[in-house]
Amino acid sequence: MQAQDKPRQVGPASRQAESRHLRLLVLALATLVAISLLSRLPAWSLLELRSFDYLSTVDDPRPPPGGPVIVAIDEPSLADINAQWPWPRSLHAELVRQLRAAGARVIGLDIIMAEPSNPDNDAAITEAVGPDVVLAGDETLIETPQASQLIRATPLPQLTEAGAVTGIASIDLSGDGTFRRIPGYEDGFAAMLMKTASGAANIALPSGRLIQSFGPARSYPTVSYYQALDPENLLPPGYFKDRVVLVGLSLQNAPAIDKGGVDAFASPYTVHTGKLVSGVEIQATIYDNIRRGLSITEARLPLVAACILISVLLAAATVWRSTGWLTIVASAAALIAFAAASFAGMRFAHVFVSPLGPVVAYVSVAFGQAAFDYAEERRNKRQIIRAFAQYISPDLVRRLSNDPSQLKLGGERRTLSVLFSDVRGFTTIAETLKDDPEQLTGLINRLLTPLSDVVMDHGGTIDKYMGDCIMAFWNAPLDDPDHALHAVRASLAMQAAISRLNSQLEREAAIRGDKPHVLKMGVGINTGECIVGNMGSTRRFDYSCLGDSVNLASRLEGASKNYGVALLLGEETARLVADTYTVVELDRIIVKGRTVPSPVYTVVHKADAEALAAHQAFIETKYAGTLAPADPAFDRLAADIPELAAYYAIVRDALVGDGGE
Repeated sequence: MQAQDKPRQVGPASRQAESRHLRLLVLALATLVAISLLSRLPAWSLLELRSFDYLSTVDDPRPPPGGPVIVAIDEPSLADINAQWPWPRSLHAELVRQLRAAGARVIGLDIIMAEPSNPDNDAAITEAVGPDVVLAGDETLIETPQASQLIRATPLPQLTEAGAVTGIASIDLSGDGTFRRIPGYEDGFAAMLMKTASGAANIALPSGRLIQSFGPARSYPTVSYYQALDPENLLPPGYFKDRVVLVGLSLQNAPAIDKGGVDAFASPYTVHTGKLVSGVEIQATIYDNIRRGLSITEARLPLVAACILISVLLAAATVWRSTGWLTIVASAAALIAFAAASFAGMRFAHVFVSPLGPVVAYVSVAFGQAAFDYAEERRNKRQIIRAFAQYISPDLVRRLSNDPSQLKLGGERRTLSVLFSDVRGFTTIAETLKDDPEQLTGLINRLLTPLSDVVMDHGGTIDKYMGDCIMAFWNAPLDDPDHALHAVRASLAMQAAISRLNSQLEREAAIRGDKPHVLKMGVGINTGECIVGNMGSTRRFDYSCLGDSVNLASRLEGASKNYGVALLLGEETARLVADTYTVVELDRIIVKGRTVPSPVYTVVHKADAEALAAHQAFIETKYAGTLAPADPAFDRLAADIPELAAYYAIVRDALVGDGGE
């Protein structure tokens, strides 16, 4: 007969792992939804563009060889020419003639000449321009509450009739005022320069694509306007030979972004320098992007979504089992990898995939799960403290919750004060209540609760409960220099707690008309070297102690009833508390495994020096074997030290039983 398969049992750890994995999946889905919504905000797009600024300039690219040369209308030129701006167009005509004579292939004048000026000057510039000259135009959108009006300013008709080419020099700025995209004008200034220089009727204009910047302000080869007016004497030979030359405002000290500037704009490099770039350099940058095909395409939604999904999956895999310091390391490596991949995409494929989405996705999942794990750990610690503080010292609970690595087998050698307590005659009480287990259990709980509170209130660690017996110790796991004193104080407080409980039981029995159960307790305390630590098996262990000193403490508790006292102390314990309490020696006992008798002591509260001296003499006589039952010291000491009256009676009865007189 084939045995049926037993159903698979899922333990707490497995259920906790499944719950954690489910929470992680929910977090991953929530992250994807949140990023989808955030990506629709304008601020998100600006953050992506800002990441483009940093990545596109991180390796500080410079203008490609063979690019435009800039003739700058700058401070030295303004000083040298010493004429009020705008300069007469006859001066620009002379510049065009000098550049053409120097071998310039194409001349671009980034200067608007849309309105007539002095007729002689207009005639001079008309005569100078030709098909190799591109003149700047401008297009402005004026928006009013009533309507939107597009105004285009183009060069004078006589200039275009003379063969000059018109190029719109207007550019598009992002929402943060930064130039990043190739303008969408088919007759844009840089596009017309490219057509004129190449002789092509049409060129592929990558309008709207992201621009690749080539350095901060003044990165392009630049000469001053006054130098270009006399290139033979002021410039190296062949400086303009076969070059595209752009003429426009370009101040040597690029204006700061917070001060603005004339025909100057923020570029991706502005995030590093804080400086604006002149409009003529912007046109040179657009020209090189068209000429060399270096403009960058923004990734489409499917690719961006795929990258974000991969990031979420990587993050989930990183924290699938747990989170910790490795999560931080892995996250840092992943973020660097995302940025590096985005940079590589721009440089080698000319495609920009913003790292913002993948980075936010990864951080949200990884650190979101880390936050959940931290909260779960905190909750577990609180549960541990609440659950185990009933059994062991709260200090130990906090120590173990802060450092779970201590939950392993092993121990250390320490000097401890060990306490054993046991209720006298509890077996008889249990026998009378055998038919009422609920009342018996309630009585045990009412007994152990105050006794346990006393131990822990005095800094002790409860080792274990053995029925109605409690084993506790001091000076572990935390150091306690006064461990013996605290153990003795706890034992006395335990006796007081028993007395209060007896009073309660007596009142309750009177109400019921029953005979009360009177509880009496014996305590043994010994101080000595022990082995303390986590002991047991690899599957279950307790923080406990063992050694000869522990055995002696247990023996003292059991022997206390034989001496008629509630508390019996070992020799070292008595020595350590002798300055605080009055301790008296009662006997010498031999513990199993030892050959030398060990003195035992108790604490008395009402005894004068004379009575204590008489008691010591009594003990010496007892040890000498010369003590007789009729010795008057029995009655005298019982009267002087009433706390030991039962002890003296027990000693006398023992002598009588041995045949003494």
